[in-house]
Amino acid sequence: MNHLIHACNPAFSGRSRRDFLYVGWLGGVGLTLGQMLSLEAMAKASGGQSPKAKSVIHIYLQGGFAHMDSFDPKPDAPAEYRGILDPIRTSLPGVYFSSHMEQTAKVADRITVVRSMSHTEVDHSRGEHSMFTGYRPSPALVYPSVGSVVAHELGPRDAMPAYICVPNQGSQFLGNGYLSNACGPFALGTDPARPNFSVRDLSHAKGVDDSRFERRKDLKSIVDGHFERMEKDDSIATMNSLYQRAYDLLASPKAKNAFSLKDEDEKTRELYGMKPAPPVLRPSAGSRLLIARRLVEAGARFVTVTYGAWDTHAFHYRSIEPQLPDLDRAFAGLIQDLDNRGILDSTLVLVTSEFGRTPKINAGGGRDHWPRVFSIVMAGGGIRRGSIYGASDGLAAEPAESPLSVEDYVTTVYHLLGIDAAKSLMSPGDRPQPIVTNGSVAKGLLA
Repeated sequence: MNHLIHACNPAFSGRSRRDFLYVGWLGGVGLTLGQMLSLEAMAKASGGQSPKAKSVIHIYLQGGFAHMDSFDPKPDAPAEYRGILDPIRTSLPGVYFSSHMEQTAKVADRITVVRSMSHTEVDHSRGEHSMFTGYRPSPALVYPSVGSVVAHELGPRDAMPAYICVPNQGSQFLGNGYLSNACGPFALGTDPARPNFSVRDLSHAKGVDDSRFERRKDLKSIVDGHFERMEKDDSIATMNSLYQRAYDLLASPKAKNAFSLKDEDEKTRELYGMKPAPPVLRPSAGSRLLIARRLVEAGARFVTVTYGAWDTHAFHYRSIEPQLPDLDRAFAGLIQDLDNRGILDSTLVLVTSEFGRTPKINAGGGRDHWPRVFSIVMAGGGIRRGSIYGASDGLAAEPAESPLSVEDYVTTVYHLLGIDAAKSLMSPGDRPQPIVTNGSVAKGLLA
């Protein structure tokens, strides 16, 4: 009896995408796109209440983002704690951000700042695994990232990949974990801020024109037909249909156009802070967030944007001076743009890091790792507007109110997407693993 083979089924987990695809001679397309699409066959979400969030833009601040110098300033703390940045008023009465967050302060009434995020992992990789998966690291198993679970549970939409990383997969724990490689992210492979930016797999290989590409497709059909006659295996027919999806993506003007910034006007580019302005001489955050918006508009379900280098053990303020204003303008522009287009309420925007930084400035003028309390931002997609969730103490050292665990944070994200976090997925050895263990929805975050 014929049946559809689910690309994220554990039966595929022992095979790499290279095992299934070698499209350099078969199709004349780039490997990454073909490999990703050739294994991607996802189940559609069904039943239940319509989810608030249709898409996610996840902004990952790699290295550990300083909460007291951004979203949780402590102007009354001693100088060695509060740092050198002045607090500024926001559009929320009585709420202050740091002076490098000038544009974000203006959209504070459209976002929620969580000032009580907390876990116990002080190592980068362990903190990343915790924040991206909702699980503490285990020597026995690497858990899938939220983006990969979303790809597994909800599948692709239109011709777009379900899960995309901009510009690259910024952490090994942003991947598919124990799920099939099909659930892993499609990475752009280059920075949208670069001149003549283009995505590597959306055009034919050098020397391959349309007619030659079609001939290679015909050759592939001949080869596939031979193997279908030799082996009556549903997986072969399934793989053929997924190759066709790759061809469809290459032929989809809407999908291909989503990976380009050429159609964006100067007003939009200025909104995202893409023009140099001191102290930001080479802005890059804006182009990354703008293309993320284009990708979710075209049908991508989960886009992770990695930006910055925030691991500032020394010369902290010198390091964040060009980065934080760049992020500030780009993030504020994204929120305004999504809202103006009427899609903020259906697009969940997340700003996270693996942990915060130490409340006290060290002898080298830096701040070290600090997971006990830090800030994240959530907006749109069913999140309350204009809210501060939780609080840190007077030194930004410990949670003082409503601590938010990684389990509850990730469960809340799944809830907004209509995914049951208590559902079990199958890991190697046919062992069921809950998507999240002991997580609860943080109802105070919900609109």
